[in-house]
Amino acid sequence: MNENLFRPQFDALKLSDKLWLMQTLATRYYLTFKELYAFSRWGQSCTTGLFEKGGREFVFVPGDTVTLGWEGFVQGMDKANREELADIFTEIEYEGTAEEFFRQGMTPVRQVTIGPMFVGRKLEEIGWESVPMNDPRITAHPDWLENLQKWADQNSQSFEIHETVRFERNGDSWRAWLCHPMTYPEFQRSLLWEMAASLPTPDEWAYLCGGGCRTLFPWGDGLDYSMHLHHFESEEDQGKPYDMEQPNFFGLSIAYDPYKRELVDGKTLTTCGGDGGCNVCGGMGPLLGYLPCSPHCKPEVREDNEIHNDYDFFRPVIRVQTSGWRMVSPGDER
Repeated sequence: MNENLFRPQFDALKLSDKLWLMQTLATRYYLTFKELYAFSRWGQSCTTGLFEKGGREFVFVPGDTVTLGWEGFVQGMDKANREELADIFTEIEYEGTAEEFFRQGMTPVRQVTIGPMFVGRKLEEIGWESVPMNDPRITAHPDWLENLQKWADQNSQSFEIHETVRFERNGDSWRAWLCHPMTYPEFQRSLLWEMAASLPTPDEWAYLCGGGCRTLFPWGDGLDYSMHLHHFESEEDQGKPYDMEQPNFFGLSIAYDPYKRELVDGKTLTTCGGDGGCNVCGGMGPLLGYLPCSPHCKPEVREDNEIHNDYDFFRPVIRVQTSGWRMVSPGDER
């Protein structure tokens, strides 16, 4: 096994050796190497390789043996979080402790070895095809365009017909997307055949999101109310980048919007990183609204296998083999 593909050894490599390693991996896995980049956030950091394949940007994430799951606070919640939670507990008439309440929705604590992989840096939509406005499949439906004109007259920025078509304003014009509903098994097969990639497992996803953090969220045991958050923005935050959407310590934009469920590998449709906005829409407030974004939250398993194009998203991963070959750096060549 090539130990340099795992975080303790990978982090200790000289930049010249790390560069050689990334270039070698790029050749082996048919990716285009772009550069080394140092990511640092929430007390964790990683200088790693950025890659491109098929118009997608990937980052190399080294493997590691980490503890996943949650059973209690490490730092404890601050006053603002405790007060918000107390209000919710009063409303729902809950009399237990905060730890008991959170523990119900968290995965059990366990030690897991995660292998190295290339990971898509951003979430991607499923089943939406970008098409020109004069596409015959668009012009064949004058009723769509009539409804779009009504929305345009109201200065709307978007118009969507559920699981059919979506229009978004683009300056003085409009862009169109056609919806192609897919089942979970169909999507997994297409991901494998079209991209030679797959979905992360729930444990891999938890590692990519939290990096083995022991706190409730990667940054601590509660919500950071100074953050600019999706669905809870103030007027002065308008136009600012969303803090949780910025790259994490692996360079990934992950678990930043509870409305966006991220597909992971499972026997039936399984998601992490969001609940489709159920808690936010249910008026549960920011803390519980964002709780499904915790790396320790139990995956949601659905039996129907029907992907919801507005709430289900994905990121591809390409796993790196760690045995059967040896990388030789220029200085080691004979």
